[in-house]
Amino acid sequence: MTRITQQQLESYLWGAAVLLRGTIDAGDYKQFIFPLLFYKRLCDVFDEETITALRESGGDEDFALFPENHRFQVPADAHWREIRKVSRNVGRALQQAMRSIEIANPDKLFGIFGDAQWTNKDRLSDAMLRDLIEHFSSLELTVANLPEDELGQGYEYLIKKFADDSGHTAAEFYTNRTVVHLMTEMLDVQPGESVYDPTCGSGGMLLSCIAHLRNQKKEWRNVKLYGQERNLMTSSIARMNCFLHGIEDFRIERGDTLSEPKLVEGDRLMRFDVVLANPPYSIKQWDRDAFASDPWGRNLFGTPPQGRADYAFQQHILASLKGFSGAGSLTPGPSPRGRRGSSVKESATGRCAVLWPHGVLFRQEEADMRRKLIEADLIECVLGLGPNLFYNSPMEACVVVCRTQKPKERRGKILFINAVNEVTRERAQSFLTDEHLQRVVNAYRDFKDEPGFTRVVPIEELRAKDGNLSIPLYVGGETQAQTDAAAETAATALPDSLNAWLESSRNVRNALQSLIGDNSL
Repeated sequence: MTRITQQQLESYLWGAAVLLRGTIDAGDYKQFIFPLLFYKRLCDVFDEETITALRESGGDEDFALFPENHRFQVPADAHWREIRKVSRNVGRALQQAMRSIEIANPDKLFGIFGDAQWTNKDRLSDAMLRDLIEHFSSLELTVANLPEDELGQGYEYLIKKFADDSGHTAAEFYTNRTVVHLMTEMLDVQPGESVYDPTCGSGGMLLSCIAHLRNQKKEWRNVKLYGQERNLMTSSIARMNCFLHGIEDFRIERGDTLSEPKLVEGDRLMRFDVVLANPPYSIKQWDRDAFASDPWGRNLFGTPPQGRADYAFQQHILASLKGFSGAGSLTPGPSPRGRRGSSVKESATGRCAVLWPHGVLFRQEEADMRRKLIEADLIECVLGLGPNLFYNSPMEACVVVCRTQKPKERRGKILFINAVNEVTRERAQSFLTDEHLQRVVNAYRDFKDEPGFTRVVPIEELRAKDGNLSIPLYVGGETQAQTDAAAETAATALPDSLNAWLESSRNVRNALQSLIGDNSL
């Protein structure tokens, strides 16, 4: 076989999805395509490793099967070539083979193939599954034919195509890659650091940090990736994504980050150098009462309203940063399960970039938490992005960058960047060009005023505006975010105005009654 080009790979991957069209909803493609791709890759690489071991041992077949010669174990009866022989109940055979591989690799692969309904013949007939298997059999996905970084790029292509094809379901597992790249550049991950995403989706933000180091020709193999994802299939996709990019030093857990954080050490949350996240916006179905007395000490700045869990995620992220104390100092912060103090000195490298809707910057119902966060001097930068960077939404988002130990010259200040015009739109897709990225990153690093674009604002001025972080208050002109802020302010003020008018009416009525003695008023 010759090397597989990126164009060949993309055609091959999308060709599999085309076979499902008309029978499977676009939003469900990923449940079947990703596991099949991963399964085929495992088997082809296993065969490649076997050939290498046979060559090195002079044809010793027993030696070639030693576990030490293989990255993953593939039981003989679970190999792809055996599945190709099956003509009836193909879904059951596939399911059994995948489970067999998971059991043979319990530390790395257990549960990785997800919970797709392979045996549902109403959705996946034997004929369709045979077509899919033969389609995937048309290429040999060995490392020689397809190095890990190139396969990883193909996998990312498929994730984006599924996002394009499935519309509103895209947000579950795909964030605009140019925005992710910007967040990664701003945090500037270094070799040896730990990176965490508490709502990791398909793992794109974590892998962006590895790509950042690879592009800079820096050591990336000693960077450890951590993530948690609520959706079972999406968490499986994230794990497959890491393996297919050639990364093994990672830990991705499945579960609800707010109600059951899985990345813990004893009785405290694990701490990380870098956190990147795009949490679900303003979710209403969460356990607010439990968070009010959170055993992990994540509610230092307060308990968010039931209708918006945004600041619950934000506080979880801050509590997961190295050096976090809740007050911006260097001492390790809320000690495990609500107790304070620690004898272990912890580095204060913790920094995060979180993608949010603009409402987190000005909503009145979260004002008290926002004021406390400002006073803790943890916010380093508030960045406003342009419109249409998200699927099926003209929404303008913002990135909030926090740091547990700001450089001395940045303390007591927040940099506001109004990058609403730093966006390009082509073929109904909006994205950030390299020029946009560089301008924003340079502004963040320079940390100085640039009329109409950036402004360094002292905390005293923020206090005077009651902790309102709406970007147009400090830099730039009218934007959709400003319109939203004005609308929200008006909506909040309307009940107060109505109550005042009713009170005034009652006072007038009472006064007239006392003057004319007419109870009919």
